[in-house]
Amino acid sequence: MVAACDGKVALVTGGSRGLGKSIAIRLAAEGAAVAIAARTLDPDPKYVGSLRETCEEITAAGGQALAVQADLTNPEDRERLMAEVTGQLGAPDIVVNNAAVTFLRPLDEFPDKRARIMIEMHVLAPLHITQLAIPAMRERKRGWVLMLTSLAGERIEGPPFSDFDRAAGFGVYGTCKAALSRLAQSFAAELYADGIAVNAAATTKPVATPGAGTLELAKEDTEDIGYITETALLLCTGDPAVLTGRVVETQPFLREFGRLQ
Repeated sequence: MVAACDGKVALVTGGSRGLGKSIAIRLAAEGAAVAIAARTLDPDPKYVGSLRETCEEITAAGGQALAVQADLTNPEDRERLMAEVTGQLGAPDIVVNNAAVTFLRPLDEFPDKRARIMIEMHVLAPLHITQLAIPAMRERKRGWVLMLTSLAGERIEGPPFSDFDRAAGFGVYGTCKAALSRLAQSFAAELYADGIAVNAAATTKPVATPGAGTLELAKEDTEDIGYITETALLLCTGDPAVLTGRVVETQPFLREFGRLQ
């Protein structure tokens, strides 16, 4: 039986922990040779997870993985990343733009430096990495790009405004994720004739990942991390002529495809 990703190369950013790690492991289990990128290459007591640990899990299960340490806020690192992946595994058929950095505080006191870091990581890095992947995808007339977005990027309803919207400090984060969703749809439209699918996906509820735990974002009302890995697999293997230009939530999307009751 042919696995969904047999013969494909996948690049997953932010693959040292959390959603990126889970998606990388799933794509590898489906036959992809997976490259993962993040800043944390080796195990570090300050962080949960590392690129080497993700690679070890993949290879222990019989998969193929490549770890590339990179600061994705740096354009030169992004170019080096794509060059290393292409040189060692081949040009990516699948790109999952998952890497993130999150600072939460009210907009009236949000530091300019941190705002620029977030915009660089959440918007400009996915833009650049996708641009770097397009030529090979266009030549093959196939490709899949997934942006990991968030419900925080949706329109705020009010007044009256919710306690969360008034006090949680998600203004810059939500702005970045809204931009990322729009970026995915624009790429989808522009690349449709080339057979390249571009989509965005958000979890319906928070997932209890190390990052979410640090920010106290996932305490009680959470969802299983398997929902996003299944969603990512569907969006990274579906027919680009049909499944593109979507901004989806995990649970409604999986129900649409009969993967969740």
